[in-house]
Amino acid sequence: MSRLRGKVAVVTGGALGIGRAIASRMAETGAAVAILDSSDRPAAVVADALVDRGLVSCFWTCDVAREDDVARVMAGVTARFGRLDVLVNNAGVEGANEPTHKLTEAEWDQVQAVNVKGVFLCTKHAVPHLKAAGGGSIINLSSVRGMVGAGVVPSYHASKGAVRLMSKNDAVSYAPDRIRVNVIHPGFIRTPMTEGRLQESGAPGAGRAALAALTPLGRMGEPDDVAWGCVYLASEEARLVTGAELVIDGGYTAR
Repeated sequence: MSRLRGKVAVVTGGALGIGRAIASRMAETGAAVAILDSSDRPAAVVADALVDRGLVSCFWTCDVAREDDVARVMAGVTARFGRLDVLVNNAGVEGANEPTHKLTEAEWDQVQAVNVKGVFLCTKHAVPHLKAAGGGSIINLSSVRGMVGAGVVPSYHASKGAVRLMSKNDAVSYAPDRIRVNVIHPGFIRTPMTEGRLQESGAPGAGRAALAALTPLGRMGEPDDVAWGCVYLASEEARLVTGAELVIDGGYTAR
């Protein structure tokens, strides 16, 4: 498949879960993929596995909440591959599952630093490279928790709501530069983050069944369900799509 042939893509949080699936599918469809993650060993394993399959990939250790890190890596990716066409802002954390009045300031700040500031910094330092390439695609990962409330993880809800509106605003700002900005809202996806929460509950099987029951299609999603949405938004098939919200939730928010 060659839907992304000739494109260079950066995927943040690309070592695990949805990020790993996005990096893999983008590489398989022709892109050169730079995998960014705060954990270098898992990211290196993913990149090396893609290279072993004859695909183009490499990894950079990057803390998306640190501007010097982000600026260095964006410049490094462009120097390595000659251009930048796609940015996927996937890196994120869930944070403490406490009601707002019990959250500490540090718990709140940690989530906003990664989920909101990280999107801001990566977009800020990718845009000049995207402009130099004549345009491109920015794909931000929000969540159904950025659309509706569930009475849990308030800092996560707030951060994903912020990403939703950041995406729309940037879509308008950068349309003259032919930079498309879209947002994806995954629902309940089987990722290490989700599985960790289910294990903590002490009854992961019952937890999975409960999440599936909340979804009209009757099942949890897989990382690939989100990855293929990213491939579409990065491709020329979506050349008129900007400021859009792609909800991949099995119908959860349709009720």
